[in-house]
Amino acid sequence: MTFTGVKVFSATKARDREELGETITRWLRANADLEVVDKVVSQSSDDEFHCLSIVFFYRQKA
Repeated sequence: MTFTGVKVFSATKARDREELGETITRWLRANADLEVVDKVVSQSSDDEFHCLSIVFFYRQKA
């Protein structure tokens, strides 16, 4: 799949991780002219922090 852009969402704090879904939904609605063609979800952590990252690869809708 070809893509023309990448959008990264990430959160480390628990409250930010809880709100990440709403943040992504707002971005998708505000960018309805874009088509997400792939995504990568990853989580990493150490002794103190847990980081959640969601990466969208997108292109303009035809």
